[in-house]
Amino acid sequence: MADLSSLKDLGTVAAAPAAAPVHVKKVDAQGRSYATGKRKDAVARVWVKPGSGKITINGKDFSNYFARPVLQMILQQPIVAAARDGQFDIDATVAGGGLSGQAGAVRHGISKALTYFEPGLRSVLKKGGFLTRDSRVVERKKYGRAKARRSFQFSKR
Repeated sequence: MADLSSLKDLGTVAAAPAAAPVHVKKVDAQGRSYATGKRKDAVARVWVKPGSGKITINGKDFSNYFARPVLQMILQQPIVAAARDGQFDIDATVAGGGLSGQAGAVRHGISKALTYFEPGLRSVLKKGGFLTRDSRVVERKKYGRAKARRSFQFSKR
């Protein structure tokens, strides 16, 4: 580093360009990548490994756990966007919140785990918005109110 004895010397020093972050493959001893996904009050722990495309959530097949087709579609969005349908086995445990929040949490976890397994997929999943944690949560109830914003019924008499 250059010797800086005054503020005038500071202008002569060229700043080193910041290196872009390098994303490396993160895999455990069993060849799986792990990620945590969150949405509303739901938290999902997701493991991704190469396989036949089987998705298991809390020990059940994903189509049995999430009976609504919309929730099943939400779950598969990152896999379809990355064009990796049928190439990975996904095992997830999810707790908290309702079914919609749980589906969003598993989707977030799958996206993160896919980027840890294949860092090249990061740009595709980031463009699709799958790596961003949806930070919207339920607003708290305030005192003097029926709900978060709803007032009690007004009566003149």
